[in-house]
Amino acid sequence: MTKTSDDELDVYVKSALGKKARNPVLLDVSHLTSLADAFLICHGTSNRQVSAIAEHIQRDLKKKGIKALSVDGLKEGHWVLMDYGHVVVHIFYESTRSFYNLEGLWSDARRIQTESLNQVVDYPDDDCEVDESVFIE
Repeated sequence: MTKTSDDELDVYVKSALGKKARNPVLLDVSHLTSLADAFLICHGTSNRQVSAIAEHIQRDLKKKGIKALSVDGLKEGHWVLMDYGHVVVHIFYESTRSFYNLEGLWSDARRIQTESLNQVVDYPDDDCEVDESVFIE
């Protein structure tokens, strides 16, 4: 595989962030496997969001002339795997991401910081705070 620049990888990150993908991590796996140069790992907070992120990435990248070689898991929305040849995108449902822990499995991989990743603000996964004073005991 040819080495992919960090700027070329940023287009994948931007696409994932377009549907509010959570906690995106970009790993350089080029020296660890011949499968790809990089893995983009992120998650959604519901099955529908996971599928929406994947569909958005597919549409957005297709507009830029980048087509997926294969996409698996889109209907279920637990773990969508998108193979772009030199980049493999993993979009998880939050608990599935924790269970499989790909970042731990590929811990020898260097983390890549792109321009878009540098601007990411990690929000807590609790979308709303509960005011406990409104509950009757």
